[in-house]
Amino acid sequence: MVHRPAVGVILGSGLGAFADALESRLEIPYCDIPHWPKSTAVGHAGKLVFGELSGVPTVVMSGRSHLYEGYTPQQIVIGVRAMASLGIQALVVTNAAGGINLEYARGALVLISDHINLQGTNPLIGPNDDSLGPRFPDMTEAYSARFRGIAQQVAAGLGFSLPAGVYAALSGPNYETPAEIRYLRAIGADLVGMSTVAEVIAANHMSVPVLAISCVTNMAAGVTSEKINHEEVLETGRQVHGRFVELLKGVVPKLVGA
Repeated sequence: MVHRPAVGVILGSGLGAFADALESRLEIPYCDIPHWPKSTAVGHAGKLVFGELSGVPTVVMSGRSHLYEGYTPQQIVIGVRAMASLGIQALVVTNAAGGINLEYARGALVLISDHINLQGTNPLIGPNDDSLGPRFPDMTEAYSARFRGIAQQVAAGLGFSLPAGVYAALSGPNYETPAEIRYLRAIGADLVGMSTVAEVIAANHMSVPVLAISCVTNMAAGVTSEKINHEEVLETGRQVHGRFVELLKGVVPKLVGA
């Protein structure tokens, strides 16, 4: 059994079935890990899965915690801190997101090239642990451009394109209003969601390069006349599961040593 993963993966809403693609799996429920926050959101299994993906030792967080569940930013990034401490060379973060960019369609996979933190908080607030990283970490390339290039090459080989966009993070749990979406579009956001940013900040703090992929599970409020519901989010995640798994199977081996 693998104990030293090379790549860490965090799975978002509706994407948890990816963990089943790992070989020689060892699954540990979050409730069995001291101080690890439980996942209470529907569509998050709540377990840490060790195994191999395309021959690469991998650890997967099948489910995450969110600010809207009542956790602090520091609790939310416990998983990232743990995986980085285990020695991962790359972190892949996934999420379900609302599509703001009108060029996206429901079910599209989009790389995150940058983010806008509108959650009103940050996991690095408070005393800095210098053994983890610097007091003022640089975020110029919070999302690895090299990793994005690798992912786009793999996607092209699989016959689809992977656009890149800016992700805006809000606290939730309510979906955004049409006015908020117009504002987000005006300030340069292509995607909107309620996760990811704290995890990416913590990874950069510990010098772990990040690849982030959003699944556009719904169009954001006001983009269409349809109302948004969480079941739609989960169903879209299930629909793109096959393409998502094939993409990560191709990408993960290329991130090690990249």
